[in-house]
Amino acid sequence: MSEIADVARALEPVARALESLGVRYYVGGSVASSYHGAVRSTMDVDIVCELEAEHVPAFLRNLGDDYYSSESAIREAIRRRTCFNLIHLPTSFKVDVFVSRRRPFDLQVITRAEVGMLDENIEFLAPIASAEDVIIIKLEWYRRGGEVSERQWDDVMRLVRLLGNSVDLVYLQQAAESVGVGDLLRRLLG
Repeated sequence: MSEIADVARALEPVARALESLGVRYYVGGSVASSYHGAVRSTMDVDIVCELEAEHVPAFLRNLGDDYYSSESAIREAIRRRTCFNLIHLPTSFKVDVFVSRRRPFDLQVITRAEVGMLDENIEFLAPIASAEDVIIIKLEWYRRGGEVSERQWDDVMRLVRLLGNSVDLVYLQQAAESVGVGDLLRRLLG
């Protein structure tokens, strides 16, 4: 089975658990970059969601025994608006679940997410962050990491090259300014 098929197998039950609770989410990170053409190997998948404390018991129940998880870590991540991990035991894939910080940009990303199929052999559709939003999110991670991660910078450079003239520059510039990475976007677009 391919790596992306394992990603889909690890992600689908989490997505279904969120959907059953009416919790909005999207796939981000390297999986979203790969979906948009900037393929990179990964052993985890990032989800951003609007999970709240009242969802936790049903969320864990819906996940079942195929995941290692910590209820206290989930509750702490919700309280602090950070992230928690789930380990999909059958594939050993890690699902990093980021609780939305609910900034205007975060709400835009979840609304703009494009429904797509991660693997053509698995009929599972999930909302995936748009290419422009992946660029902005990766620029934020690059900034938070002290602007030293070549991997994040290379990812955004590849995405910009792949998008070419189809990139929505107006949206990119507005979004970058709204989250404080306008200078990085200008450097990227050079």
